[in-house]
Amino acid sequence: MEDKIHKYIDDINNIIISNNEEAADFYKKYLSKKGLVNQLFQDFKNLTIEKKKECGPVLNKLKKTAIEKANIFKNKKSISTEEDAIDFTLPSGYSSPGSAHPLSKVQSRIINIFERVGFNLSSGPEIEDDWHNFSALNMPKHHPARDMQDTFFISIDPDTLLRTHTSSVQIRYMETAPPPIRIISPGRVYRKEDISARAHCLFHQIEGLYIDKGVAFSDLKTMVIYFLKSLFGDSVQTRFRPSFFPFTEPSAEVDIYWGLKTEADYRITKGTGWLEIMGCGMIDPNVLKNVNIDHKEYSGFAFGLGIERIAMLLYQVDDLRLFFENDIRFLKQFQGAK
Repeated sequence: MEDKIHKYIDDINNIIISNNEEAADFYKKYLSKKGLVNQLFQDFKNLTIEKKKECGPVLNKLKKTAIEKANIFKNKKSISTEEDAIDFTLPSGYSSPGSAHPLSKVQSRIINIFERVGFNLSSGPEIEDDWHNFSALNMPKHHPARDMQDTFFISIDPDTLLRTHTSSVQIRYMETAPPPIRIISPGRVYRKEDISARAHCLFHQIEGLYIDKGVAFSDLKTMVIYFLKSLFGDSVQTRFRPSFFPFTEPSAEVDIYWGLKTEADYRITKGTGWLEIMGCGMIDPNVLKNVNIDHKEYSGFAFGLGIERIAMLLYQVDDLRLFFENDIRFLKQFQGAK
């Protein structure tokens, strides 16, 4: 691959662009979406780590050389007629049909999976009160578990906040609907976090709730495995790790085995091959008491996952911020995606 790249660099250095037509042909061959440079970057992803170290600098030099060659003509040409003023390297004015946002696509897939086994949709307000967001979920004031969720409070009312999870929707539903209950609650949530490639102050969750007589942890495990196989395929490997959530007991975090085939896999899984995908657990009796459900007669489970994390895995996106920047070049790539 390195020899091929050197040959393209030599070819570009020997090219002389003298008019708009030649400039357009050069751009199409080397710098367009289906051009040689972009194709080499796609092939680069499949190289071993050692090969990447060898080819990376040379590939970047090729891209720089191609851009400089295109800019030389652009800077030197003199515009004397209306025809000369047309820049064929610019995108056309054709407006392609729009499509759903990638996060909306993933959310719809997840909703469809749970609707097939009887779950209904439930929604609630994004501006919440302390009771529904914390206290009713077994996190009274000054409970240390609140520190896990840095919160945006509304300054005019210290009891009003932007919800930190969609569990508040479950509390509202349980207050008004008797068991059996089987719902999923998708929606935006907010936490005071530094924005980075892996975190954001705004993100999306889907949380599920199932309450009935005789519900056991084995039912929870069966549901989670069904969901993960439906989303990632029957061959997906899963594991449950003991964890802590104040509103469930016992609680668990669920991992899938993502593998260690590429350098990105090592980075995403921190070298273990395993990736946390969701949290879950049996509903704590105190939560049932807070919504006037008899915990001696009924039991249930809850689970929650972030839509951005799933979307990053399914679409191989390594920077969460891209989903929020509304860059049309990024969003167009998902027009044909499921």
